[in-house]
Amino acid sequence: MKNIMLKITGKQIVGADEVTDSDSVIEFITAGQLASRGGITRISYEETELSGLDGCTTSLIISGDKVKMRRRGDALVQDAVMVFEPGRRYEGLYETPMGSVGLEILTNNVTGRIDEEGGPGKLTIDYSVSLKGLLESRNQLDIEVLKVN
Repeated sequence: MKNIMLKITGKQIVGADEVTDSDSVIEFITAGQLASRGGITRISYEETELSGLDGCTTSLIISGDKVKMRRRGDALVQDAVMVFEPGRRYEGLYETPMGSVGLEILTNNVTGRIDEEGGPGKLTIDYSVSLKGLLESRNQLDIEVLKVN
């Protein structure tokens, strides 16, 4: 396992590729770990107060253009899992302290590459999310490996 520095950027998109405003962009740089084996790359990092998930660990398992995200920790009622795979729908539950809400993710595209050896690289996930009856939005998540130690 290699120690890395990551830049994580999440943004909400309106229209073709336009970000709504600066309040719709969350960006932070954090330390993490990267491991690769058999064509599968795993990245893990600790969430911060900025993401609203302080005390949680996020793991990304990358295999080709499929990304599985798992979050676990004290800030969650139970572990959260999301799967991003172009053209495929993922349905699950989003747990809140007040109960569960149906979650649906449609991945529009996964582009870029994280080097299995831990060199710099960037992965972009463009997806639409629906929290049944509450919210629908198009989002982009950029995961960039800046430095390997």
